Amino acid sequence: MSYEDMIAAWTRDPEGFWAEAASELHWIRPWAEVLDSSTQSTGRWYPGGQINTCYNALDRHIEAGRGDQAALIHHSAMTGARESLSYTSLRDRVARVAGALAKAGVIRGDRVVIYMPMVPEAVIGMLACARIGAIHSVVFGGFAAQELAMRIDDARPKVVLSASCGLEPGRTVAYKPLLDEALALAQHKVELKVVLQREQCQADLGDTGEVEWVDFENSAEPLDCVPVEATDPLYILYTSGTTGRPKGVVRDNGGHAVALHWSMGALYDIGPGDVFWAASDIGWVVGHSYIVYGPLLRGATTILFEGKPVGTPDAGTFWRIVADHKVKVLFTAPTAIRAIKRDDPELALAKNYDLESLQALFLAGERCDPDTLEWAGSALGVPVIDHWWQTETGWALTGNPLGAGLFPIKPGSAGKQMPGWRLDVVDDDGRSQPAGEIGRIVCRLPLGPGALTALWNDDPRFLTDYLEPVSGCYTTADAGFIDEDGYVFVMTRIDDVINVAGHRLATGALEEVISGHPSVAECAVVGRRDAVKGEVPFGFVCLKAQKGRQAPQDLDVDLVQLVRERIGPVAAFKEVAIVERLPKTRSGKILRGTLRKILNGEPWLMPATIDDPEILTEIATAIQARS
Repeated sequence: MSYEDMIAAWTRDPEGFWAEAASELHWIRPWAEVLDSSTQSTGRWYPGGQINTCYNALDRHIEAGRGDQAALIHHSAMTGARESLSYTSLRDRVARVAGALAKAGVIRGDRVVIYMPMVPEAVIGMLACARIGAIHSVVFGGFAAQELAMRIDDARPKVVLSASCGLEPGRTVAYKPLLDEALALAQHKVELKVVLQREQCQADLGDTGEVEWVDFENSAEPLDCVPVEATDPLYILYTSGTTGRPKGVVRDNGGHAVALHWSMGALYDIGPGDVFWAASDIGWVVGHSYIVYGPLLRGATTILFEGKPVGTPDAGTFWRIVADHKVKVLFTAPTAIRAIKRDDPELALAKNYDLESLQALFLAGERCDPDTLEWAGSALGVPVIDHWWQTETGWALTGNPLGAGLFPIKPGSAGKQMPGWRLDVVDDDGRSQPAGEIGRIVCRLPLGPGALTALWNDDPRFLTDYLEPVSGCYTTADAGFIDEDGYVFVMTRIDDVINVAGHRLATGALEEVISGHPSVAECAVVGRRDAVKGEVPFGFVCLKAQKGRQAPQDLDVDLVQLVRERIGPVAAFKEVAIVERLPKTRSGKILRGTLRKILNGEPWLMPATIDDPEILTEIATAIQARS
């Protein structure tokens, strides 16, 4: 089925389309209706149906005769450890942990916080919660104690699953002291803490309310899956909010399972037995959707990687893993590819490995500039597919379906809308914009299966943040345009649009031009206040690692001229700062908002999600000296 046929089938009969997709999964009780939009404006999928996500991710494949197939491969660049768990062995461990949680008093609807590094036990904990109908909330391992405390107070878990430490290049991060501090700060009292002891750092456990993982896992009999309603919550995943208070995105069981199972085949072309690698972290939505649930629901083999794209030990790490495990599709963030490009601009290290198994590279998490996309495509010789989605949507709003025959790729675009999402571009008053005009990207209601159904314990914020800004729409908070061929260009967050003398310029358009310079590895553009023009763009630029690279003073002139030629004098782009690295969150997103505050002399706080606090301090000092 081509993309056009797929969209036509969905447009003609949306509920029939998703009913057919749902029929490929195991249902304990059939749904009463496919979509109920009468009680909630975003819609509820498969009400009346009963399902178990863990059963569909594990037991179903074992009963189909594929229990010996690898389900999860753990590959740690930090320790050198490799472990492969078959579907049967993974199911058996999940069932034991499910039994231990039940023995500890966890029942359907209770919450379990998982604060762990990239180890198999983290995935086991997630699936064990799904097995008994508990709601897991994974918090990125190593998050600051205050951030963890806020999530504990909001989710009010009965149990916390954790580990003694996480591993970063050159350092060990002790988790237990962070967990202890968070629990001391939190008002909610957790009944049980389970700690996985890692040999790199052993944690001291108290006499009561704390137990080692190995003892916990072996303390109870295995437990079978329990039926849950399709509309019951599967998990809460906290995402940062503009108020500083995290938002708990709630995902259901039924719509989530259907959307991820369908997308694994249609979008990523992954079937049973294929090897899929999402090089992300289970603390982020990509990890939830495409390290854990998506591949396992599809019956594929998924890779859980502990390491970095560079420095563990070099910029060839990704290609080595692809070759070692015969990865069919790799999914990562553009920032990871830019980091590889910076350290290995000729992709020489990739030539050391047999990459014949790799059929496509998917990118998401931030906008991918055309230069990075084209560089990776020419070097790897496979399609490089940018696609766009959010924590709230759970899977891709736009993309290019590898499993349905690719349509031509337009560098700079995140593809076309996927079934389930009715995208539009509107102005500040909610009026639809003509093709090619930049505006707010929204999604007409109801939302597709797999989208958020609520914010945990915060219905008013769900309305004000997502549904009230544009009537009848989910507001993505991203800005961009849709061209005459239906390609979606996501240029920037709404608050990253720069207003230069009345002209609205997306930072993504400026960054696209700057990144095209042969000496530039990556860049970020933010608005600097200007007494005459209101705002003017300011560029932070990282150079490629290469001998004899161009002197910064020459680069300034070149970049200013490039922007003048490609965008025009209206951009008023005149200032560039060369930096060693860009400040990013642990998920790889550039902290443009913080850069903008520093540049404009506004008060700012060190973000809790920052990957490298030192670089932000260095930039702040340099900007202050420059001023």
